[in-house]
Amino acid sequence: MKSLLQRSARVPAAIAFSASLLCAAAPAHAAYPDHPIRWVVPFPAGGAMDNIARTLGEDMSKTLGQAIVVENRPGAGGNIGAEVVSRAEPDGYTLMFGTSAPLAINVSLYRKINYDPVKSFAPIIQIGHLPNVLVVNANVPAKNVQELIAYGKAHPGKLTYASSGNGASSHLAGVLFNNLAGTDFQHVPYKGTGPALNDLLGGQVSMTFTDVLTALPFIKSGKVRALGVTTKGRSQALPDVPTVAEQGVPGFDVSVFFGVVAPAGTPPAVVTKLNRAFADALQQPDVRKTLLAQGLELAPSTSPEQLGTFVKAEVGKWRAVVQKSGAQLD
Repeated sequence: MKSLLQRSARVPAAIAFSASLLCAAAPAHAAYPDHPIRWVVPFPAGGAMDNIARTLGEDMSKTLGQAIVVENRPGAGGNIGAEVVSRAEPDGYTLMFGTSAPLAINVSLYRKINYDPVKSFAPIIQIGHLPNVLVVNANVPAKNVQELIAYGKAHPGKLTYASSGNGASSHLAGVLFNNLAGTDFQHVPYKGTGPALNDLLGGQVSMTFTDVLTALPFIKSGKVRALGVTTKGRSQALPDVPTVAEQGVPGFDVSVFFGVVAPAGTPPAVVTKLNRAFADALQQPDVRKTLLAQGLELAPSTSPEQLGTFVKAEVGKWRAVVQKSGAQLD
């Protein structure tokens, strides 16, 4: 009888203890974030991507009440940083600032990567993209994209395009152009954008696809000629230069996009809170001014679902281009 009474007494105590645990857990979740957030940038410090992350992180720290710590984890075209984030605890305290490479291209370009760009991440927000521009050496006798295509077809194998390396977006842009326009521009890979531009200026190569901000000084000086912007819409930095697509190459859309992701399984409430914090930061005039000065074109939609849909489409688009190019990296 005594044993039965003892067991009966324990039941309310157990219920009370369980309730206390639930009450303690609720404020902890509601208080997110309660310590600094690590934001992995999978490329070296000092570049445009790093500057954009630090600008956004500084503003978001004020909104969220916790520091956003930018951590550069470069290597393997962004794969190293992406793998780190894919393996992290899905609690909202580790994020990645992804680009076209780790989130869309590398899954087809590299023989093996240890994450899936779609399944391994929870999308947070698309920040925007950096448009590229097709520029030719001043001696190339073409004033627009159609003249370039006509000249290339009349002189097979003569025109060359420089890239910053095999599998780089500037390489794949040329592959996509050849596919859509029916040209045979010859690829000449370099070790970086600088050497590629130097040989373009020197006339060793005919053209290149490079980001607008890098090309702008040379366009203004007349050393290269801008024929077309590579995105769907015109660039704010080059409003008078038509897109490649509107000059008779429909479907040509190449840029470096920027999106924020977290490990798959991150709670929806955390995703929503992060999304709102990023969206608020992107509305601040000083932040927008800084990002636009970096050449960034802000995304028209900031929902997590939009980024998820966009990444899936980009993976499919670049898979076909990479296969056509034959490029493969270890």
